[in-house]
Amino acid sequence: MPTAIAVTGAGLALPAQDERTVPAVVLDDIDSRPLDEAVVTVQQLLDGYGHLVVVCAKAAPAAVVQRLHMIRSLLESDRIALLQPDLPPLGLAVLARQLRQLASCDLGPGVLASAGRLLTHYIHAGALLGTVARLDHVPVTLTSHARSWVPGSQFAVLAHPQPQLVKAGPGVTVPGPEFGTWLLLAKGQLPAEWVTETLAPAWRTQGLRETPLPAESTRWWGTNKVVEFCAYLPDLSVLYQLVTSVRQSVCHWCGIDVIGDRCVFCSATPPPVPEPARALTASGPRHALPAG
Repeated sequence: MPTAIAVTGAGLALPAQDERTVPAVVLDDIDSRPLDEAVVTVQQLLDGYGHLVVVCAKAAPAAVVQRLHMIRSLLESDRIALLQPDLPPLGLAVLARQLRQLASCDLGPGVLASAGRLLTHYIHAGALLGTVARLDHVPVTLTSHARSWVPGSQFAVLAHPQPQLVKAGPGVTVPGPEFGTWLLLAKGQLPAEWVTETLAPAWRTQGLRETPLPAESTRWWGTNKVVEFCAYLPDLSVLYQLVTSVRQSVCHWCGIDVIGDRCVFCSATPPPVPEPARALTASGPRHALPAG
């Protein structure tokens, strides 16, 4: 029984990468539905799949996150994991699809949920913007703010893994991955030539695909003059090898297999390791009492 991978918006449910990719569960308007209806929906998912991993933006509206925590609390379930990586919308959608790919493999729910944090390190996500006047998620200098008011200005922004912002132009790029990736782009109201003709060759991408711009992207980037891009690992065999090469352990609280230092389902961390008892030497303790 595959673990269900859910997203909080239809725009985060990318088309399947291959025939094995499991469909995404879309929890659309989870914060505005009647609470009892939302609880029943999630309970049915748990009954059908056993475990549920919800991929949600770290910058998601507070009402969405609060509703998800409330449902988990009402169901008193440790079979619901909320994964909130610090990624822009397209990168978040790519991560969710990678988990959907892995959900078809022989990975336990704890390992699969933990894999989300691991795979986030291999995602390079950013955008080409026509203005940075309302960009809140990446540091913007006063100079860049001023330049954004100049007609025709474009800015290349890398949001993850290391935030960086430069004025886009021929031969000007942002740091990319040092391993082979594919590039996914989503166009708003801005031409994509810089991404396809400058960024993609500089990043030595092995292929390029296009997808509609997620609805959340305009709010995240602060403008509809955007071309969002994301470099990622597309092959299931590579993803599986990455995840299974990491040492697994058993969560001491809920008993499922996990990778990393925290269980994504119950949030338990490994108990502290007690200091080993001081071994006695053959001659006895150093400060032994005198006999008598």
